[in-house]
Amino acid sequence: MPLRHDLRRGALMMLGATALFSLMGALVKGLGDSIPFPELMFFRNLLALPVVAAIGLRRKVDLRTQRFGGHFLRALAGLAAMSCSFFALTVLPLAEQTALTYSTPIFVIILSIPMLGERPGPHRWGAVLVGFLGILVIALGQGAFIGGGRHDPSIPEWLLWAGFGAAATHGLFSALTTLLVRQLSATEASAAIVLWQSILMTAMTTLALPFVWVTPSWEQLPLLIGMGLLGGLAQVMLTEAYASAQVSALGPYSYSALIWAIGIGWLVWGDVPTPSMLAGAAMIVAAGLYILHRELRRRGKPS
Repeated sequence: MPLRHDLRRGALMMLGATALFSLMGALVKGLGDSIPFPELMFFRNLLALPVVAAIGLRRKVDLRTQRFGGHFLRALAGLAAMSCSFFALTVLPLAEQTALTYSTPIFVIILSIPMLGERPGPHRWGAVLVGFLGILVIALGQGAFIGGGRHDPSIPEWLLWAGFGAAATHGLFSALTTLLVRQLSATEASAAIVLWQSILMTAMTTLALPFVWVTPSWEQLPLLIGMGLLGGLAQVMLTEAYASAQVSALGPYSYSALIWAIGIGWLVWGDVPTPSMLAGAAMIVAAGLYILHRELRRRGKPS
Protein backbone atom coordinates (compact mmCIF):
# COMPACT_ATOMS: atom_id res chain seq x y z
CA MET A 1 0.00 0.00 0.00
CA PRO A 2 1.59 3.32 -1.00
CA LEU A 3 2.49 5.86 1.65
CA ARG A 4 0.02 8.74 1.64
CA HIS A 5 2.33 11.36 3.13
CA ASP A 6 -0.61 12.88 5.00
CA LEU A 7 1.14 14.38 8.02
CA ARG A 8 -2.05 15.79 9.53
CA ARG A 9 -3.75 12.39 9.51
CA GLY A 10 -0.59 10.68 10.72
CA ALA A 11 -0.15 13.14 13.57
CA LEU A 12 -3.78 12.75 14.67
CA MET A 13 -3.46 8.98 14.61
CA MET A 14 -0.22 9.14 16.60
CA LEU A 15 -1.78 11.46 19.19
CA GLY A 16 -4.78 9.15 19.47
CA ALA A 17 -2.55 6.08 19.84
CA THR A 18 -0.50 7.67 22.63
CA ALA A 19 -3.70 8.69 24.43
CA LEU A 20 -5.10 5.15 24.25
CA PHE A 21 -1.81 3.60 25.36
CA SER A 22 -1.80 6.00 28.33
CA LEU A 23 -5.36 4.97 29.24
CA MET A 24 -4.31 1.34 28.95
CA GLY A 25 -1.39 2.06 31.27
CA ALA A 26 -3.75 3.64 33.79
CA LEU A 27 -5.88 0.48 33.78
CA VAL A 28 -2.77 -1.66 34.23
CA LYS A 29 -1.75 0.48 37.20
CA GLY A 30 -5.21 0.34 38.73
CA LEU A 31 -5.53 -3.43 38.32
CA GLY A 32 -1.95 -4.19 39.34
CA ASP A 33 -2.74 -3.96 43.05
CA SER A 34 -4.78 -7.18 42.95
CA ILE A 35 -3.89 -8.97 39.69
CA PRO A 36 -0.30 -10.12 38.93
CA PHE A 37 1.24 -8.23 36.03
CA PRO A 38 1.97 -11.42 33.98
CA GLU A 39 -1.78 -12.11 34.01
CA LEU A 40 -2.43 -8.54 32.88
CA MET A 41 0.02 -9.10 30.04
CA PHE A 42 -1.89 -12.23 28.99
CA PHE A 43 -5.19 -10.33 28.73
CA ARG A 44 -3.44 -7.46 26.93
CA ASN A 45 -2.02 -9.80 24.27
CA LEU A 46 -5.02 -12.11 23.97
CA LEU A 47 -7.60 -9.36 23.48
CA ALA A 48 -5.40 -7.44 21.04
CA LEU A 49 -4.80 -10.55 18.92
CA PRO A 50 -8.14 -10.40 17.04
CA VAL A 51 -7.49 -6.76 16.17
CA VAL A 52 -4.03 -7.53 14.84
CA ALA A 53 -5.33 -10.61 13.00
CA ALA A 54 -8.02 -8.50 11.31
CA ILE A 55 -5.32 -6.16 9.99
CA GLY A 56 -3.36 -9.18 8.75
CA LEU A 57 -6.39 -10.58 6.93
CA ARG A 58 -7.13 -7.22 5.33
CA ARG A 59 -3.57 -7.06 4.03
CA LYS A 60 -3.57 -10.76 3.06
CA VAL A 61 -0.55 -11.55 5.22
CA ASP A 62 1.26 -14.81 4.53
CA LEU A 63 2.60 -16.28 7.80
CA ARG A 64 4.91 -18.72 6.04
CA THR A 65 8.45 -17.76 6.96
CA GLN A 66 12.02 -18.98 6.78
CA ARG A 67 12.97 -16.85 9.78
CA PHE A 68 10.90 -18.23 12.63
CA GLY A 69 13.92 -17.91 14.94
CA GLY A 70 14.05 -14.18 14.27
CA HIS A 71 10.34 -13.80 15.00
CA PHE A 72 10.79 -15.79 18.21
CA LEU A 73 13.66 -13.58 19.39
CA ARG A 74 11.65 -10.48 18.53
CA ALA A 75 8.70 -11.80 20.57
CA LEU A 76 11.00 -12.60 23.52
CA ALA A 77 12.41 -9.07 23.44
CA GLY A 78 8.90 -7.61 23.18
CA LEU A 79 7.74 -9.76 26.09
CA ALA A 80 10.68 -8.59 28.20
CA ALA A 81 9.92 -4.95 27.36
CA MET A 82 6.23 -5.38 28.22
CA SER A 83 7.14 -7.16 31.48
CA CYS A 84 9.34 -4.26 32.54
CA SER A 85 6.68 -1.72 31.57
CA PHE A 86 3.78 -3.49 33.32
CA PHE A 87 5.78 -4.16 36.49
CA ALA A 88 6.92 -0.52 36.66
CA LEU A 89 3.32 0.63 36.23
CA THR A 90 2.28 -1.31 39.33
CA VAL A 91 4.91 0.53 41.42
CA LEU A 92 5.61 3.98 39.97
CA PRO A 93 3.36 6.95 39.14
CA LEU A 94 2.07 6.81 35.58
CA ALA A 95 3.90 9.87 34.21
CA GLU A 96 7.19 8.88 35.84
CA GLN A 97 7.04 5.40 34.32
CA THR A 98 6.20 6.94 30.94
CA ALA A 99 9.14 9.35 31.08
CA LEU A 100 11.62 6.60 31.95
CA THR A 101 10.49 4.40 29.06
CA TYR A 102 11.51 7.16 26.62
CA SER A 103 15.07 5.86 26.88
CA THR A 104 14.55 3.60 23.83
CA PRO A 105 16.40 5.86 21.29
CA ILE A 106 19.35 6.00 23.68
CA PHE A 107 19.67 2.22 23.84
CA VAL A 108 19.14 1.94 20.05
CA ILE A 109 22.42 3.83 19.57
CA ILE A 110 24.26 1.59 22.03
CA LEU A 111 22.91 -1.68 20.61
CA SER A 112 23.45 -0.59 17.00
CA ILE A 113 27.20 -0.96 17.55
CA PRO A 114 27.28 -4.76 18.02
CA MET A 115 24.10 -5.56 16.06
CA LEU A 116 24.46 -3.28 13.02
CA GLY A 117 28.14 -2.40 13.11
CA GLU A 118 27.41 1.34 13.34
CA ARG A 119 29.87 3.86 14.80
CA PRO A 120 28.03 6.69 16.59
CA GLY A 121 29.77 10.06 16.51
CA PRO A 122 30.37 12.45 19.43
CA HIS A 123 27.02 14.23 18.87
CA ARG A 124 25.00 11.07 19.36
CA TRP A 125 27.15 9.95 22.29
CA GLY A 126 26.50 13.34 23.87
CA ALA A 127 22.75 12.79 23.46
CA VAL A 128 23.12 9.36 25.10
CA LEU A 129 24.87 10.97 28.08
CA VAL A 130 22.16 13.62 28.46
CA GLY A 131 19.48 10.93 28.31
CA PHE A 132 21.09 8.86 31.02
CA LEU A 133 21.52 11.95 33.19
CA GLY A 134 17.79 12.55 32.77
CA ILE A 135 17.09 9.02 34.00
CA LEU A 136 19.27 9.67 37.05
CA VAL A 137 17.52 12.96 37.77
CA ILE A 138 14.16 11.18 37.88
CA ALA A 139 15.43 8.16 39.84
CA LEU A 140 17.31 10.20 42.45
CA GLY A 141 14.65 12.88 42.83
CA GLN A 142 12.85 11.20 45.71
CA GLY A 143 10.25 13.97 45.80
CA ALA A 144 9.27 13.64 42.14
CA PHE A 145 5.59 13.32 42.95
CA ILE A 146 3.34 14.29 45.83
CA GLY A 147 0.90 11.47 46.48
CA GLY A 148 0.38 8.39 44.35
CA GLY A 149 1.70 4.88 44.77
CA ARG A 150 5.34 5.90 45.05
CA HIS A 151 4.76 7.47 48.46
CA ASP A 152 2.57 4.64 49.70
CA PRO A 153 4.27 3.47 52.91
CA SER A 154 3.19 -0.10 52.17
CA ILE A 155 5.60 -0.21 49.18
CA PRO A 156 9.16 -1.08 50.32
CA GLU A 157 11.96 1.18 49.14
CA TRP A 158 13.69 -1.71 47.37
CA LEU A 159 10.52 -2.30 45.35
CA LEU A 160 10.46 1.34 44.28
CA TRP A 161 14.05 1.10 43.05
CA ALA A 162 13.16 -2.15 41.25
CA GLY A 163 10.39 -0.19 39.54
CA PHE A 164 12.87 2.49 38.47
CA GLY A 165 15.22 -0.16 37.11
CA ALA A 166 12.43 -1.95 35.25
CA ALA A 167 11.14 1.26 33.65
CA ALA A 168 14.61 2.19 32.42
CA THR A 169 15.38 -1.39 31.31
CA HIS A 170 12.20 -1.31 29.23
CA GLY A 171 14.07 1.06 26.93
CA LEU A 172 16.84 -1.52 26.48
CA PHE A 173 14.48 -4.33 25.46
CA SER A 174 12.37 -1.96 23.36
CA ALA A 175 15.52 -0.88 21.51
CA LEU A 176 16.46 -4.53 20.99
CA THR A 177 12.98 -5.12 19.58
CA THR A 178 13.40 -2.16 17.21
CA LEU A 179 16.70 -3.46 15.86
CA LEU A 180 15.36 -7.02 15.48
CA VAL A 181 12.41 -5.64 13.51
CA ARG A 182 14.87 -3.71 11.36
CA GLN A 183 16.70 -6.96 10.58
CA LEU A 184 13.50 -8.91 9.92
CA SER A 185 12.15 -6.18 7.65
CA ALA A 186 14.78 -7.05 5.06
CA THR A 187 12.74 -10.14 4.10
CA GLU A 188 9.46 -10.01 6.06
CA ALA A 189 6.37 -7.80 5.64
CA SER A 190 5.68 -5.45 8.53
CA ALA A 191 2.14 -6.82 9.06
CA ALA A 192 3.54 -10.37 9.25
CA ILE A 193 6.09 -9.28 11.86
CA VAL A 194 3.36 -7.71 14.01
CA LEU A 195 1.07 -10.75 13.65
CA TRP A 196 3.82 -13.22 14.54
CA GLN A 197 4.71 -11.05 17.54
CA SER A 198 1.11 -11.03 18.77
CA ILE A 199 0.66 -14.80 18.33
CA LEU A 200 3.93 -15.70 20.05
CA MET A 201 3.54 -13.23 22.93
CA THR A 202 0.01 -14.50 23.61
CA ALA A 203 1.33 -18.08 23.71
CA MET A 204 4.25 -17.13 25.98
CA THR A 205 2.06 -15.31 28.49
CA THR A 206 -0.39 -18.25 28.49
CA LEU A 207 2.41 -20.50 29.80
CA ALA A 208 2.80 -18.28 32.87
CA LEU A 209 -0.88 -18.37 33.88
CA PRO A 210 -0.82 -21.57 36.01
CA PHE A 211 1.83 -19.97 38.25
CA VAL A 212 0.25 -16.53 38.74
CA TRP A 213 -3.49 -16.86 38.05
CA VAL A 214 -5.85 -14.80 40.20
CA THR A 215 -9.52 -15.04 39.24
CA PRO A 216 -10.76 -11.53 38.38
CA SER A 217 -13.87 -10.24 40.07
CA TRP A 218 -16.93 -9.30 38.03
CA GLU A 219 -16.00 -5.64 38.58
CA GLN A 220 -12.45 -6.20 37.27
CA LEU A 221 -13.41 -8.20 34.19
CA PRO A 222 -14.71 -5.20 32.18
CA LEU A 223 -11.52 -3.31 33.05
CA LEU A 224 -9.38 -6.22 31.82
CA ILE A 225 -11.36 -6.37 28.58
CA GLY A 226 -11.08 -2.61 28.19
CA MET A 227 -7.33 -2.77 28.77
CA GLY A 228 -6.87 -5.34 26.00
CA LEU A 229 -9.16 -3.56 23.56
CA LEU A 230 -7.49 -0.20 24.21
CA GLY A 231 -4.11 -1.78 23.51
CA GLY A 232 -5.36 -3.36 20.30
CA LEU A 233 -7.04 -0.18 19.07
CA ALA A 234 -3.95 1.86 19.93
CA GLN A 235 -1.86 -0.58 17.92
CA VAL A 236 -4.17 -0.14 14.94
CA MET A 237 -3.96 3.66 15.19
CA LEU A 238 -0.18 3.45 15.45
CA THR A 239 -0.08 1.31 12.31
CA GLU A 240 -2.33 3.77 10.49
CA ALA A 241 -0.13 6.67 11.62
CA TYR A 242 2.97 5.06 10.10
CA ALA A 243 0.98 4.25 6.95
CA SER A 244 0.02 7.93 6.63
CA ALA A 245 3.37 9.70 7.06
CA GLN A 246 7.07 9.06 7.44
CA VAL A 247 8.24 7.69 10.78
CA SER A 248 10.76 10.53 11.15
CA ALA A 249 7.98 13.13 10.81
CA LEU A 250 5.86 11.45 13.48
CA GLY A 251 8.64 10.95 16.04
CA PRO A 252 8.06 14.15 18.04
CA TYR A 253 4.32 13.43 18.37
CA SER A 254 5.01 10.17 20.21
CA TYR A 255 6.27 12.18 23.18
CA SER A 256 2.72 13.45 23.75
CA ALA A 257 2.22 10.30 25.85
CA LEU A 258 3.93 12.16 28.70
CA ILE A 259 1.26 14.89 28.60
CA TRP A 260 -1.52 12.28 28.68
CA ALA A 261 0.18 10.42 31.52
CA ILE A 262 0.62 13.57 33.63
CA GLY A 263 -3.05 14.51 33.11
CA ILE A 264 -4.40 11.05 33.92
CA GLY A 265 -2.10 10.67 36.94
CA TRP A 266 -3.24 14.02 38.32
CA LEU A 267 -6.96 13.38 37.77
CA VAL A 268 -7.04 9.77 39.03
CA TRP A 269 -4.32 9.53 41.68
CA GLY A 270 -3.52 13.14 42.48
CA ASP A 271 0.06 12.78 41.22
CA VAL A 272 1.60 16.24 40.88
CA PRO A 273 4.90 16.46 38.93
CA THR A 274 7.65 18.47 40.59
CA PRO A 275 10.66 20.14 38.91
CA SER A 276 12.94 17.11 39.36
CA MET A 277 10.61 14.84 37.40
CA LEU A 278 9.91 17.44 34.70
CA ALA A 279 13.62 18.27 34.36
CA GLY A 280 14.57 14.60 33.96
CA ALA A 281 11.77 14.03 31.46
CA ALA A 282 12.82 17.11 29.48
CA MET A 283 16.41 15.82 29.30
CA ILE A 284 15.30 12.39 28.06
CA VAL A 285 12.92 13.87 25.47
CA ALA A 286 15.55 16.38 24.30
CA ALA A 287 18.07 13.57 23.89
CA GLY A 288 15.58 11.53 21.84
CA LEU A 289 14.70 14.46 19.59
CA TYR A 290 18.37 15.33 19.05
CA ILE A 291 19.11 11.72 18.11
CA LEU A 292 16.26 11.93 15.57
CA HIS A 293 17.69 15.21 14.26
CA ARG A 294 21.16 13.69 13.79
CA GLU A 295 19.67 10.62 12.10
CA LEU A 296 17.82 12.82 9.59
CA ARG A 297 20.97 14.84 8.88
CA ARG A 298 22.94 11.67 8.34
CA ARG A 299 20.36 10.53 5.76
CA GLY A 300 20.39 13.94 4.09
CA LYS A 301 16.75 14.71 4.96
CA PRO A 302 15.40 18.04 6.28
CA SER A 303 14.66 17.92 10.03
